[in-house]
Amino acid sequence: MALILHAGRQNKNVYKSLIAAEYVGVQIEMSDNFEMGVSNKTPEFLKMNPIGKIPVLETPEGPVFESNAIARYVAFGSSLLGSSAIEYGQIEQWIDFSSFEIDVNIRGWFMPRLGYANYIKPFEETCISGVKRGLESLNTYLATHTFLVGDCVTLADIIMTCNLLLGFKLLMPKSFTSEFPHVERYFWTMVNQPNFSKIMGEVKQADAPIPLPSAKKADAKPKSEPKKEAPKPKEEAPKPKPESLEEDEAPKPKAKNPLDLLPPSKMVLDDWKRLYSNTKTNFREVAIKGFWDMFDAEGYSLWFCNYKYNDENTVSFVTMNKVGGFLQRMDLCRKYAFGKMLIIGNEPPYKVKGLWLFRGPEIPKFVMDECYDMELYEWTKVDLSDEAQKERVNQMIEDQEPFEGEALLDAKCFK
Repeated sequence: MALILHAGRQNKNVYKSLIAAEYVGVQIEMSDNFEMGVSNKTPEFLKMNPIGKIPVLETPEGPVFESNAIARYVAFGSSLLGSSAIEYGQIEQWIDFSSFEIDVNIRGWFMPRLGYANYIKPFEETCISGVKRGLESLNTYLATHTFLVGDCVTLADIIMTCNLLLGFKLLMPKSFTSEFPHVERYFWTMVNQPNFSKIMGEVKQADAPIPLPSAKKADAKPKSEPKKEAPKPKEEAPKPKPESLEEDEAPKPKAKNPLDLLPPSKMVLDDWKRLYSNTKTNFREVAIKGFWDMFDAEGYSLWFCNYKYNDENTVSFVTMNKVGGFLQRMDLCRKYAFGKMLIIGNEPPYKVKGLWLFRGPEIPKFVMDECYDMELYEWTKVDLSDEAQKERVNQMIEDQEPFEGEALLDAKCFK
């Protein structure tokens, strides 16, 4: 049985495995007539990936989903994964960096501009700030390196380039990327490699960020004015298709999230996220105090979570990737939540514990329904009358080490 990739062909997450396949000489076939929203809802597809996301790779041994995992499968046993333990670790390091520092923020920036999410200016500003922070760090590293690991292309370069692609094509004109000259050099070097260009085709940099949907509609209005001389204006006017298409493309504003219907809260979540991100010194005195000053026990709730299967966390990078994937899938509630996830211990098995702030008195139902990772954790509401629990909240927010007597392997923030 050949390797069959189920997804649309023009997708940066599909490019990851197809480029890797070009380097290692593996043949991958694209599924015939794949239609997003139809093909991925069939019983056959849901057996391969129960949550219906793409891409999925069908292999003789069984299916693999999540784009980075598929690319790792394709690259297994090749030089794309390095030639030593340290190179393998560094490749994984940069894959995580590109996913959680670059890709998450780029997607948060462009999805509202494509009409796939509500536009919230403070959230966009946070995403842009995150992109700049990631590119600045990457730029510093690339000042003395041609590739991310070693002296040739690895899977880290493939995934990093694919995650940068939509930023360069849709959001980041030359005026934006010129601040990061080493990233520019790196990106254009990668996309012009034969194995990259064969899959990606010609890549052109954006002249400006794609406009917001409302701006697109405003730009379109003048085009209809010259049609006043058309001989059949009355026949054209009643046609409902353009309006119905707009409704089909952007139905979300009509369906209010139940959390948006809650009474107004004195706590503005974006204000807290900015305070958390911008506090570099005196964290206890500034950020932690600010959190409790802002906190609204009627409008928000705090929850501890504990991974149910910590005994299985025997490999550090796998555990970190597991937590990173969870945070990625929590994107659906970014407007309504803040979270800290701690990976604890110097030796396996590693413990995964977290703290989450949710809008409303309970964990939102749509989060429990749509993010399957939620079932992998035990959830306990913070007792605000217990000073010991409040102090535990403080320690988790500030990544205190040691935490409960153990070292921190890693700490990840959802904001």
